[in-house]
Amino acid sequence: MKRSLNPVGLAACLLLAAAAARADTEPPSAAAAGDPIFANGFEQRPNILLVILDDVGVDQIPSFGYGGANPPSMPTIDAIAEGGLRFRNTWAMPECSPGRSTLLTGRFPIRSNVNQALGPNDLANSQVNPYEVTVPRLLDHAGYVSGKFGKTHIGGPENNQAGQGVLGQLGWDYFQGWTEGVPASIDTTAGGVAASGTYSCGFVPDTARDPENGADSGACYTRDAAGVTCSLISGNSPEGDPPGLQCLTRGGILVPDATCQNPAPANLAWEKQNAHYVSSLVINEGTDVTEAGTLDPRSRGYRATLEVDAASAWIREQQKAGHPWMATVSFSNAHTPMQHPPAALLPSGASAQLLADCTSARPLNMRRLYDAMIEATDTEIGRLMLETGLATPDGNGGIVYDPAASNTVIVLVGDNGSFYSTVKVPFDPSRSKGTAYQTGVWVPLIVSGPMVNEPGRTVEHMVNMVDIYHLFGEVAGLDVPALVPRVVDGASMYPYLVDPAHPSIRAFNFTRGGLNLQANGGRNGPCVIGTQCSHTPMTKAICEDNNGTWWGVGADPGSVIKGDLEQCWQVNQVIFHQDPTAYATNKVTMGPTDYRAIRNEHFKLVRNATTDYDPATDAGVDVVSEELYLVNQAVPVPLLDREQHDLLADGKLTPHQAINYAQLVQALEALQDSVVPCPGDGNIDGRVDQADIDNYHAIVADWSGSSVYDFNLDGITDDSDLQIIQDNLGTVCFTMSP
Repeated sequence: MKRSLNPVGLAACLLLAAAAARADTEPPSAAAAGDPIFANGFEQRPNILLVILDDVGVDQIPSFGYGGANPPSMPTIDAIAEGGLRFRNTWAMPECSPGRSTLLTGRFPIRSNVNQALGPNDLANSQVNPYEVTVPRLLDHAGYVSGKFGKTHIGGPENNQAGQGVLGQLGWDYFQGWTEGVPASIDTTAGGVAASGTYSCGFVPDTARDPENGADSGACYTRDAAGVTCSLISGNSPEGDPPGLQCLTRGGILVPDATCQNPAPANLAWEKQNAHYVSSLVINEGTDVTEAGTLDPRSRGYRATLEVDAASAWIREQQKAGHPWMATVSFSNAHTPMQHPPAALLPSGASAQLLADCTSARPLNMRRLYDAMIEATDTEIGRLMLETGLATPDGNGGIVYDPAASNTVIVLVGDNGSFYSTVKVPFDPSRSKGTAYQTGVWVPLIVSGPMVNEPGRTVEHMVNMVDIYHLFGEVAGLDVPALVPRVVDGASMYPYLVDPAHPSIRAFNFTRGGLNLQANGGRNGPCVIGTQCSHTPMTKAICEDNNGTWWGVGADPGSVIKGDLEQCWQVNQVIFHQDPTAYATNKVTMGPTDYRAIRNEHFKLVRNATTDYDPATDAGVDVVSEELYLVNQAVPVPLLDREQHDLLADGKLTPHQAINYAQLVQALEALQDSVVPCPGDGNIDGRVDQADIDNYHAIVADWSGSSVYDFNLDGITDDSDLQIIQDNLGTVCFTMSP
């Protein structure tokens, strides 16, 4: 059935307040490169530095009023915040891939099907569509060159025709980093020098921390273009790193209590990945793809350092060239596995408190490791700013940041809320990353730049991750809706930068998580973390890195009652069958498989859907729940959406509460209804036409796997998909009104 709508008008109805941004606070329309577009004296469009923190929610950030009793040290982020705006009411999506996808396309997961962290079994239909107007494609209209560094996790390499070249396919001129979203597990052999399980942090500690297996000296083997070389390391570094961590930071493997040999010992496991220190690097230069395996020196070293090294070098090249640039530095920190950063990145001295035990048996050490990883990231951001001239040294190891001194906008944001075991009081660890509750989606957002009026202030109005996409277009002087031929969910942010008194632009905020599309209705296997079962961890290793127990295919005998399960509800089925009398005590909670939330200024509606086990029918049963909360961003104790505060629990609402509840339900349903199915439309232009047939044939010329033209979701692009295009040929699903 043909359907016509005005998506821009609908988005405005849902997401923008009645009072639109005043004309005198809006950025100028697009102008030719080199024309003055800001009243700050600069004659070029601003450069853009986007910094993404991984698994760092607002609960961690002292400059936002939180951080717990012992917040991480982050003087660089504090300086950026004082030089810019702190948006204290920002929502991301509940997990990394949908958060990053919305940021880089300006479109909610309901439109992209990027609903949860991407895994190896997720189809191309749940990856960023190659026809999206991504940020680099948008900014290309204003002459920007775009580079991306670090973690990406928005597409590929599995089930994607572009493979490791996905970032080039999506429009970035240069990419250096990792397409996979999660660092590998810690190599507990420390490079093959000990039995598995010996070194839980991935390196040989000193004898003070591990009298039995530690070492205070050893032979450090490293690789370069000439081959393997060796040097002796004796004693801890001035900052306190043991020889094992010193060697690992250099990209090497330490043989404890040994002298150098030629040739090197045969047991050195150069092929093993090791969390934040050894992982196969990918480089995209346009359509050219380089895969540097673990034997390549470029793949060895502390990730946060490698990420900044690459970004710094690229930015300096663009500065010499003189054209506008956007650099996205997407840190792998502070994602699990938790692992020691080099002590040189911890000027607070936090390394002295860290133990050589990176297992869940030491929860306090895990928290300290997490804080140390945030501090290390802050240190590396400072180095990036110094090396690129965005800041100057203060003489005490810190930075002096003056946003008016460079024509660069800095945007710093977290991709989703904090991981449950790292959540700071008074936030709710039971409702953190992977949920639509406040602790799972409330993230820090800082925007700084020469056009910011009255820097150092806070903005309490609602902002969404999709709005940042819109902001990038605004600072480049572009008309975003005119350049994107489909629904853009982002609202304007630029007025907040220039007008401290500007009223709220958004009337509602929205977040959504769920399951990604897999072949023939599949999903990630069940992982029980604590007392909740989740389909978020993509593999057994990732489940275990997050302190979970894997019940899916390949489950460890003895760790579960029965493994090789496909659904979380089957975990409860197995528990019930083992002992029905103890089921009420032993059953696990089902994590939601579709979770979304919408809020206005004061109230928040959460809708969770899942499938649980029903003993009466011995099968799964779908369960949908709604919860209504009062929420705010008070400092130091915000009003969170905790279970005991659900206003729908007793079925009694005041008239005021009932009105807000009805409005939120209506807005949520209207947003969902704005998604128009369009079978046969692979390039998401709202019509099924000859372009779709041509695109299909171009794909199947050398590819038969998953693609955005795999309409029947079987993981294969073939004649059955072509038939769907032909059956719908000529259909116009939506048109963009002027």
